[in-house]
Amino acid sequence: MAGAIPDLEAQERTGTGKGAARQARRNGMVPGIVFGGDVDPLPINIPFNVLIKKLRAGRFKSTLFNMKVEGHDDVRVICRDVQRHVVKDLPTHIDFMRLRRTTKINLFIAVEVEGEDVAPGLKKGGVLTLVRPEVELIVTAGDIPDHITIDVSEMEIGDNLTISSVTLPEGATPTIDRDFVIAQLSAPAGLASSEDEDGEDAVDGEEASEADAEAEATEE
Repeated sequence: MAGAIPDLEAQERTGTGKGAARQARRNGMVPGIVFGGDVDPLPINIPFNVLIKKLRAGRFKSTLFNMKVEGHDDVRVICRDVQRHVVKDLPTHIDFMRLRRTTKINLFIAVEVEGEDVAPGLKKGGVLTLVRPEVELIVTAGDIPDHITIDVSEMEIGDNLTISSVTLPEGATPTIDRDFVIAQLSAPAGLASSEDEDGEDAVDGEEASEADAEAEATEE
C-alpha cells in the first residue's frame, strides 16, 4: 500500500490567461490549476525542475500529493492532466483535482510479478507476457496502492492469469466487470512453430489417405 503522502510545493500564480502562463514559463515555472472540492479554482506555478523530476520518476498520475501553497491550507490533490509541448514533449501546463480522503477515483495501478523463478511453465522454456502492465481500479483517495501483485509461481504453458486470481487491496475494485486476462504463459516460438508444422503434416497425411481411398474406390 502507499506510504506517507508526499508533499508538492507550489506558488499561487498572480494573473490568469496566456500572458501570465507565458511569463511563468519564462521564469522557469510550469503553470497549473487546482480545481474541485467546492471551492474556487486556484492558479499555481510549480518549478519546472521539480515537476520534471517527479514526472520522470513515474506513476505521477496515480500518486496522491499533499499540495502546499503559501497562504492556503494544505490539500490532497491528484494530477488529472499534463499538457506537453508538441515538439519538445515537455510539460507546459498541469491540472490537479482536490480530493477528500474518502473520495473514490479511477486510477491505473501498476502490476508487479512474483514467482517467476519457480513457475513450471517458465522452467520449461515458456514465455510470460504481461498483457496489462497496469490495471484500472476504483480506489479510495486516502488509500491508493503503489501496485498490485500477481503470482505466476504455478503457471504452466498455456495458462492465463485473470483479475479474479489477484488479491486486490481492501476497498479497490476493477473498473471492468468481466474477468479479464492480466498475464499469459505461452510456448516458445520454436516449439509453437514445430507444433504447427506437425499439425500441417498430419492434415496432409489425412488428405493423402482420403485421396488414396477415393482412387481405390474408383478403380473398383
